Amino acid sequence: MRMAKLIEDYGLIGDGETAALVHRNGSIDWLCWPRFDSDACFAALLGGSEHGFWKIAPTCFTGSERRYQTDTLVLETDFEAAEGAVRLVDFMPAREATSVLVRVLKGLRGHVHVRSEIELRFDYGSMRPWIESDGKRAIARAGPDLVVHHSARPIRCDASSIVAETDVSEGDELVFTLAYGSSVQAPPDPIDAKKALAATQRYWRDWIGSFQRPTDWPQAVRRSLITIKALIHRPGGGIIAAPTTSLPEVAGGEKNWDYRFAWLRDATFTLSALLNAGYRQEALEWRNWLLRTLAGDPEKMRIVYRVDGSRRLEDWTAPWLPGFRFASPVRIGNAAAAQRQLDVFGELIDTIHLATQAGIHPSAQELTVVEMVVRHVESVWRLPDHGLWEVRGKPRHYVYSKASAWVAVDRFVRGEALHKAAGENAYARAQRLSGEMHAEICREGYDAGLGRFVEYYGGEKLDASLLLLPLIGFLPINDERIARTIAAVERELMDDGLVYRWRPSDHGDSEGAFLACTCWLADCQHLQGRRDTARRTFERLLLIANDLGLLAEEYDVRARHLCGNFPQGLSHVALVNTALRLCGSVTERGGGPWPESAAIEQDR
Repeated sequence: MRMAKLIEDYGLIGDGETAALVHRNGSIDWLCWPRFDSDACFAALLGGSEHGFWKIAPTCFTGSERRYQTDTLVLETDFEAAEGAVRLVDFMPAREATSVLVRVLKGLRGHVHVRSEIELRFDYGSMRPWIESDGKRAIARAGPDLVVHHSARPIRCDASSIVAETDVSEGDELVFTLAYGSSVQAPPDPIDAKKALAATQRYWRDWIGSFQRPTDWPQAVRRSLITIKALIHRPGGGIIAAPTTSLPEVAGGEKNWDYRFAWLRDATFTLSALLNAGYRQEALEWRNWLLRTLAGDPEKMRIVYRVDGSRRLEDWTAPWLPGFRFASPVRIGNAAAAQRQLDVFGELIDTIHLATQAGIHPSAQELTVVEMVVRHVESVWRLPDHGLWEVRGKPRHYVYSKASAWVAVDRFVRGEALHKAAGENAYARAQRLSGEMHAEICREGYDAGLGRFVEYYGGEKLDASLLLLPLIGFLPINDERIARTIAAVERELMDDGLVYRWRPSDHGDSEGAFLACTCWLADCQHLQGRRDTARRTFERLLLIANDLGLLAEEYDVRARHLCGNFPQGLSHVALVNTALRLCGSVTERGGGPWPESAAIEQDR
C-alpha cells in the first residue's frame, strides 16, 4: 500500500533519544530505535506499509483533527466516524531505562470500531522479525533488537502483522504500548500509562515554563523551543539537525540527505537560540558534548558527527526503499562529514564567545581548543571549501565561509576570557590575521560592478548566506555594500515573500525556499530599521508551518507544500532567534545591537 504523503501531515513525538513521526491518519511511519541515528524499524515514510508502520484508527472515519496538548510533546488526534468519535493520544515518556511508545485510545462519543495494526520491519524496512504472541502481548526479535507490544485487547499475528480490533465506546480508555529492548535480555515490563502521561506532561511543561523572554509570537516560539529540545540527545547533549533522512529538497529529485546527525554549524546556531531563550543548562551540556567530541585534536574537527560524538558516517543507499513520493535514492549516513567547511570554525568560537557573555566560563580544555582552532584557521583559511550549503562539487572560495572563519579570529581577539591565557604574542598575531582576512574578503568577495557581495571569489552568483554578514558582525548594517547585498536578495531571491538560497538556474536544479534564510532576511530588515517590513517577512514564514506549528527545511512555493527533512532544527532555531530579535531579546553575535542611527531606511 502506498499513499500520496505530504510532509506537513506528520507530527513529532520523542523521548530525548529518538523520535517518531505520526501521520494525521494515526499511522506512525518513521521510528529509529534505540537512537536517532539507529536503523529504522518503521520506514513507511520512505516507502509503503510493507516497510513498517503502526496505525491505530477507526476502520472507517470521515475526518481527523489534531493538536499538541498545551506546552508538551503529547499529540492528540480526534477521529470522526459515522458511529461516533474517538481520540488517540500519542507520546513517548522521557526515557529512563526503556524507550516506549504509548498510544491511548479514548472514546468520545458513540461506538466506533477501531483497528490497531503493527508491521515491524528492521534494517530500514528490509527485515521481518520473528514474532511470538500470547493473548495481549507480542514479542518481536531481529538480531540484537527486541520489541514488545502490550495491547488493551487480544491480538492476532497475520504473517508479520500484529493486529487488534475492538469497539470503543464513550468513556472507554484503552492503552497500547510498544517498548524497545535487547534480544538477549528479558522483555521490558509494561508501564503505568497514566503515571507515564502525567510525568511526560510535567516534564515538558516544567521545561518550557522557564521561558520568560518577551515576544509577540509566544506560541510559535514555545512550540519551536519544544521541537528543538526534542532534537537534543539527552544522555550526551548532542543536537541533531532533524530526525529523518531522505525527505527530498526537490519533489522526485535526488537531493535526499540524512540529517539524523549533529552538525557543528546547526548545533552552534541552536545553542545561540537556547542562550537567547535563557536555557543555560542545554548550553552547558552541548559545550561538554563538543569538548568530548573534539578531544585533544581539534584540527581534525569534522563538520558533522554521530549523536554520541563518533566520527564514522559512511554514506550508502537503501535500494529496497522507493523513497518519499518516489524521490530516490534513500541515503543512510552522510558523505559531507569529510568535507572542508571553513565556516564551522567561526560558528564554534562565536558560540563559545556567546556562552562566556552569558556567564558560562570557559574551561581549561576549552581555552586550549580555542587557541588551537585559531592557529588552524591561520593555516587553512585561504583554502577553498564546500561552503555553508555543502555543495557536492568543486571546492571554491565561498565568501560566507571566509567571513565565518574570520569570526573565529575576531572573537578570540575581542574575548579577553578567550585570549588572555594564550599570551600577548598570540593576541597580537591574531589581531594582524583578523585585519588581513577582513581586507581580503572585502576585496575579493565584493563585486563593485554588480554592487553586491557574491557567492564566491571571482563569481557573480548571489547566495542568501550573505545575509549573515551583518548578523555575525563582519560589516555594520549601514555599510553600503551590505545594504546593496540585502536589496539584491530581496530583488533576486524572493518569491511569494520567502527567500531561496540561490537562483535555481545558478545550480542546475530547482528547490524550495530555504526557511532559515527568510528569517535571516527579517533579521537584516529589522537591524536596518525597517521594522514593519521585517515583521511582514517573519509572519509570512509563520503561515507555512503545519497545523502543529512544525517546519521542514524548505517550502515548495509552487506546490505549496513543505519539503526537506522534518522537522528541521535550523528552521525552528531561526524562528526563535528572529522572534526574539524583533522584540529586542537577542544579544547580537556581532557585539551589537547596532545603534538606531545605523538604520538606512525607516518604514513609515
